[in-house]
Amino acid sequence: MEPLQIADKLKERFPDEVLDVREFRGQVSVTVRKGKIVEISRFLHDEPDLCFDYLVDLCGVDYLGKKEIRFEVVYHLYSIKHRHALRIKAEVPVNDARIDSVMPVWVGVNWHERECYDMYGIVFAGHPDLRRVLLPEDWEGYPLRKDYPVKGPAQEWSGFLDVLDRSKKYRQYDWQG
Repeated sequence: MEPLQIADKLKERFPDEVLDVREFRGQVSVTVRKGKIVEISRFLHDEPDLCFDYLVDLCGVDYLGKKEIRFEVVYHLYSIKHRHALRIKAEVPVNDARIDSVMPVWVGVNWHERECYDMYGIVFAGHPDLRRVLLPEDWEGYPLRKDYPVKGPAQEWSGFLDVLDRSKKYRQYDWQG
């Protein structure tokens, strides 16, 4: 099935949830409301003609100053059986940066959702272990947000000196070949 046909089928099944369909260089993106993301995912996974059994990737996007709704969660889906792909985008406003976890549909999304939470602060409701995955638990802020300070009167992370001390301590075990 062609990606635009899949988007039409999704619009037919969820007419109030599909906001936009775009094609660029043969790749189709479907923008949806976040409210029924689990139902939409279940449909894409379970429908025999679609059978999106592989969630390739999930990432966040920050459109600060470019779009009215600041964040998007982007799902890259692939059907191993039918060899077709689709990109789903769910808009997430900054004042309610929450979206339901799709782990009931694709268990492999576990760490992708944690990374998106860690970098953007988007909360995945229903995730069984939503905590930081790349940064320490006591890290303040979300580094991939566009308003995250790159430079300025920086306040160092409180664990930084501890990391330096450990580095010195473990240098005795370096192999000098």
